[in-house]
Amino acid sequence: MNVKRLIVTLQVATAIMSMTYGVMFTMLDDYRDEYGISESGLGLVLAIGFFAAFIGQITLAPLADRGHAKRMMIIGFALVVAGSLVMAFGTTLIALLVGRLVMGVGGGMSLPALRKIVIVSDPDNLGGNMGRLLSVDIAGFALGPMLSAVLIGPFGLASPFLVISAAVVAITVALSRVSVPETAHEDQPSERFAFDLLRIPAVAGAVLIGVALFVMIGTFDSLWALMMEDLEAADWIANMGVSLFAIPMALLGPYGGRLAQRKGPYRVGAIGMTVGAACMTLYGFLPTPALMLVVFFVHIMNDGFTVTSAGVAVGLAAPAERQAGAQGLLGGIQTLVGGMAASLAGWSYDHLGRGPTFTIAAACILACTATGLVLAGDKRRSIAPITTDVSVGAH
Repeated sequence: MNVKRLIVTLQVATAIMSMTYGVMFTMLDDYRDEYGISESGLGLVLAIGFFAAFIGQITLAPLADRGHAKRMMIIGFALVVAGSLVMAFGTTLIALLVGRLVMGVGGGMSLPALRKIVIVSDPDNLGGNMGRLLSVDIAGFALGPMLSAVLIGPFGLASPFLVISAAVVAITVALSRVSVPETAHEDQPSERFAFDLLRIPAVAGAVLIGVALFVMIGTFDSLWALMMEDLEAADWIANMGVSLFAIPMALLGPYGGRLAQRKGPYRVGAIGMTVGAACMTLYGFLPTPALMLVVFFVHIMNDGFTVTSAGVAVGLAAPAERQAGAQGLLGGIQTLVGGMAASLAGWSYDHLGRGPTFTIAAACILACTATGLVLAGDKRRSIAPITTDVSVGAH
């Protein structure tokens, strides 16, 4: 399989894997009505998947840098299939928790390995390839609820998970037959985890820009519907806000990735986060939903072109032989920060109000971005592809 076909196949795999996260969101009321599982229990099912993905990215993804990228990807896909089957046939809270936990670990260990393969297979097109991965990631997440909505009525609760399991098995079989670049034995890192990469200032700077993004996402996603309801906005504005937020990211991701590589991901990311912080501040003080929507559309277009920057920056700053650990580190920290931001934003909105909550979020975004730029140093103007002077063997 040539490089272009390999990367397209990995993009398809990313979309399918993302569907496993999105498929449950329209099924929560069905689980409650069919199996009598409480809302708090279902919230725990959703949360444990993200927590498991965080653990997988931080602890297991670095193994892909030690000559096991393909193996970690295949094992991760297999765990996703196993977890999906448990979710398909489980009827109790414990079964759903176990299934979601297994799926989360599988995704956490396989997706950073997949991104590493994409990065080292075609470093000259790092930005565009990472942008396309973001696009298909978001598209897959959005298609998950649509799949479950179409299938559950005629075929039952198990059907979305069975369809996704079959798709994951098919893509696993396809990828099991191809050779992928692996880090040669003499270049494999000895570090078990990837936290030491934060000692590289440019990597730490890129992660901080990624953290700024998830402070923004966690705050916005958790408060938009509440804020619109408090402002007596139309129901469609409250219900569709988070979904509309994702559309430009899916459509513009490849262009944004190429822009980041061409102009420098630190600079593009910093501009995007600065505009995002300004929009967040305005959300805190604008008096009407109509004005909010004007800012909202500026915000989502800005994010469509800039959200890929942190992943591209990590790809540029981290050593080629440690790309899986670096991408897992970024994704794990972002997942954790996004959850913390959402929780703290809810508390702040209740106790401090809309204006202070969004102002604090904007200040955190700007502080993380500015610190990230300082740490990036000379790298903030870098547009060169990652170094590829390490030996890699195909397996």
